[in-house]
Amino acid sequence: MLTVLFDGIAYGMVLFILACGLAVTLGLMNLVNLAHGAFAMAGGYAALVLVNAWGVPFLAALPVVFLATAALGALMERTLYVHVYARSHLDQVLFSVGLIFMAVAVVDYAAGPSQQFVRIPDALRGRIEVAGIGMGIYRLLVIGICGAVALALHLALAGTRFGSRLRAAVDDSRVARGLGIDVGLIFTVTFAVGSGLAGLGGALGADILGLDPGFPLRFMIYFLIVVTVGGTASIPGAFLASLLLGIADVAGKYYLPSMGAFIIYGVMLAVLVWRPQGLFGRAGAR
Repeated sequence: MLTVLFDGIAYGMVLFILACGLAVTLGLMNLVNLAHGAFAMAGGYAALVLVNAWGVPFLAALPVVFLATAALGALMERTLYVHVYARSHLDQVLFSVGLIFMAVAVVDYAAGPSQQFVRIPDALRGRIEVAGIGMGIYRLLVIGICGAVALALHLALAGTRFGSRLRAAVDDSRVARGLGIDVGLIFTVTFAVGSGLAGLGGALGADILGLDPGFPLRFMIYFLIVVTVGGTASIPGAFLASLLLGIADVAGKYYLPSMGAFIIYGVMLAVLVWRPQGLFGRAGAR
């Protein structure tokens, strides 16, 4: 049972790092970017090229993947997303869904439809046993990296001048510009960091979740469930929701394999009946 709990925590951590960028862009920037999973897929395939094709060590490839995906996100934000900030949520949904299908087609053409796996070093493949709990070394690494990212992201948004400027830019961009805040730069940096985190999650999760051109469509519903259950604009909420949903999903598939895929939806329904605004959301918030 404790081993299932451990695997559920590792799965939840991957869900968090994949979805936290969406929590930032949707909750703080009020941008519905359903193509968030496409950046995660880009990170996964970037890791695939770096590690499997070019022989870059896996751990050295992770920061490169983050920077490359963040740069891609900044480029797309300046050239494409900047034009839909002021549009309705329906327009943003249609725009981002179109981007998903374009990304799926490009990757399917370039890499083929088969599932790919990033080559993990043999040193990370083993398991250790602590107090009777079997722990995969790679999953321990995932938990450590994702936990550090969650803490750093929360501190950056809640305790720095950049975080306060971002909130001011979202609440009233006109007043923020009048106060000398470069709203465009703030949004670009925020979007790039969110994209970079998605790419890092795609690289870390490729061994656990698998990687194929259908990745953005297959996991889009999971990203939305995490943000909905945690409450938009809440990094702690997204973190707690990811752990809750990850543990419930793994435990459901292990103990109730015939209906395990539906457990995560049952948990979401129960949470939203109890708190319609999400675990850490505010009633009446956008």
